[in-house]
Parts: sequence; C-alpha cells; structure tokens
Amino acid sequence: MSRRQFIREISITSGLAAGIGVGGWLAYSNEPIRRQPEVIHKLRDFRVPPSAHHPQLAVVRGTDVPRMTREAITRLGGIERFIQRGDKVLLKPNVGWDRQPEQAANTGPELVAAMVRLCREAGAKAVWVTDHSLNDPARCFFRSGIEEATHQAGGEIRLPRQEDFVRADLGGTLLKVWPVSRFFLEADKVINLPIVKHHSLSGCTLAMKNWYGVIGGTRNRLHQDIHTSIVDLAAAVRPTLTVMDATRVLQRNGPTGGSVADVSRENTLIAGLDEVAIDAFSLQFLNLQPETVPFLALGEQRGLGHVRWQDLNVSQTQIG
Repeated sequence: MSRRQFIREISITSGLAAGIGVGGWLAYSNEPIRRQPEVIHKLRDFRVPPSAHHPQLAVVRGTDVPRMTREAITRLGGIERFIQRGDKVLLKPNVGWDRQPEQAANTGPELVAAMVRLCREAGAKAVWVTDHSLNDPARCFFRSGIEEATHQAGGEIRLPRQEDFVRADLGGTLLKVWPVSRFFLEADKVINLPIVKHHSLSGCTLAMKNWYGVIGGTRNRLHQDIHTSIVDLAAAVRPTLTVMDATRVLQRNGPTGGSVADVSRENTLIAGLDEVAIDAFSLQFLNLQPETVPFLALGEQRGLGHVRWQDLNVSQTQIG
C-alpha cells in the first residue's frame, strides 16, 4: 500500500468512527425507555331495559325443570326480550366443586341445558358455558353433569386457562383492577345461573356471590371483607338475566357440601333482572332473614336492587 492509499484509508475509517460517535451522542437520552401502556379492560353493562308490562320476578314451582325454565322466561316477556339473533351468549352457572347434581353444590344441569336451548331457539350464534372452578375444572364440569347437558343442548363449554384472564377495572370499593375471564369481554349477553346454598362465611351463596367465578387471582383475599367483595362484583357484572336454581338446596356444610343428607328439595326457580331481590327471595329456603346477610343492604345502597322483593311485581306459578 502506498503512503497516499494509507492516508486515504485512515481518513475513511476515522470519518466512520466519528459519525457513529456523533450519532450515538445524538440518540442518547436521559428519558426512561417508553413501554406500551397496559390495557385495563372494563366489563360492559349487559342489562336490557326494564319493562312495565312484565313482572320483575317470576317464580315457578314444579318438578319439570325445562318447562319451569320456559315458563319463567315467558312470564318475563319471552327469550326474545333478552337474546337477539346472532348474539354470543355466556351462561354462568355455579360449577365450583367436584360434586354430583344430587349433592347440590353446583347449579343443576337441567337448568343449564334448558337455558342453552332457549338461547338457541332465539337465534344465538353461540352459547358458551363457563365458570372458574375451585376444584379441578374438568372434573367439576364432568361430574356435575353440566358438560354433557351443555353439549346435548347445543352449547359449548369454555374452561378459562391462566392466559384467559385479563386485567379489568372493577371500579369497586375494595376491588379495583383484577384478573377477569376474557370470555366476559367477548360475549354480547350474560345470563347468571346461580344455585341457593349455605356458605360457612357469608351465610349463603346466591346470585350476587356467583360472580366470584368471573375472576382469577388470589380469591382468598376477597374473603377478608366478603360482603363488600360480593357487592363490588355484583356492581361490576350487570347480567342480562338471572335464573336462580332452588330445585335442590344445600342447607348445611356449604359451599362444598358432599352429603345428600344436607340437601332439601324445594322445586323452585326464580328469574328476574334484580339480583338483590332474587337473593332476598331465596333466603326463605335457608331460613335466613335479610338483616343477617349484610351484602343485601349494601347492594341496595349501591343501587343494585331491592331487598324488599314484596314491593315488586312478582309472578308466582305452579307447574304440574
């Protein structure tokens, strides 16, 4: 290499190094690295408008659950009042435990199947059935009979996995941002299908408490102030419709139960849009009074419904 070539190469190399240095200086910033903002979801309000032409509660007694379910919904204005053609409908029974229907720890499979069929008749595009079970979910849905009943009626079981929970702002007094099943963000309508049963901590498990199955995370934290937690959840999840299963009632050793000796046959369904009133009505099956169940008064104070169901327009029917 000649002296002239050597000087030329050195000049080019030095220029590149200087350029990189200046570029790095210009690109440097004391500002922290910007990250994508976390998406915090919010549950929609699934309610339909109230109607002065129909009762606020429909109580149906009998032993033919499919007929009772259809009668209750008819009294409230028919399934078309709640479900439109093409809707994606999410049913939320209580399927928390690895128990059989006779043990009354979970919602009865006949009610779940009846609601799936009614939604299908109304033209629902899809009917999903879900819960965040406390025991093994596959066993809970199988042993409760809800898996088979759902499939036979034309519905689909959706078991939430860990990655199916997304953070949502529940806007509660106690519950703020919390993991929520994404299925509740994807549905057009949500129908609550709770069961009446004893609960060792809150006294009872009814419609408002059934929303525990919406959330993930460490649910034991909610038990530290269970009545406020129940009301926070009921205020965050406003369903299209609620149908309470009081056909079999777990009177003792709830919420898990296990002995059929703890179960009474009450042969009743209660349907409506007012979860506080449905819960208050259901207390009679457990020999409880509203004054002994603090979350009812708290719910009424939040504007979620009426404790005195006797003041509402209530339809009561016997079938069979």
